[in-house]
Amino acid sequence: MASYLPYSLLAVAAYALVAPLMRIATSGTDAIPSDIAAAISNVILVVAAITIAVAGGQDISAHLTSSKIGYVLAAGCCLAVGILAYYRALALGPVSVVTPIFATFLVFSSIIGILALGESFSARKTIGILLAIGGIYLVSTA
Repeated sequence: MASYLPYSLLAVAAYALVAPLMRIATSGTDAIPSDIAAAISNVILVVAAITIAVAGGQDISAHLTSSKIGYVLAAGCCLAVGILAYYRALALGPVSVVTPIFATFLVFSSIIGILALGESFSARKTIGILLAIGGIYLVSTA
C-alpha cells in the first residue's frame, strides 16, 4: 500500500464531516458567524500541527528562513481566503450544493499539477477530470 493512502483516506473521512458540522454551527438559531467559526476551528488546526511537529522533533524556526517559505506563506493566504469563503457559503447555502462547488478545487489542483508542475498527463487522468466535473455538476444542480 502506498504510504500516502492511509492519510488520504483519513483526510477524506475527517473532511467529510466539516461541511455538515459547519453548516449546523453557522446557521439557524444561535448561529455562530462563519468568520468566528473559521477562527475557532483553525486554532485547533494550528495547535494540532504545532503539537505534531514538536512531538516529532521538528524545529519549526529552522524552516522559517527556507527558500521555499514564500510558497508556504502564499499557500496560507490562499487557504485563508478559501476557508473563509467556504464557511461563509456553508452558512448561506445547502451543504449538498456548496460542497460540490467547493470540490472543484480538486479538478483545478489536478490541472495545475499537470500544467505547472509537470506531473504526468494521460487519457485516463483526462477522463477522470471530466467525470469529476460531470459529477460535481450533477450533484450541485437541481
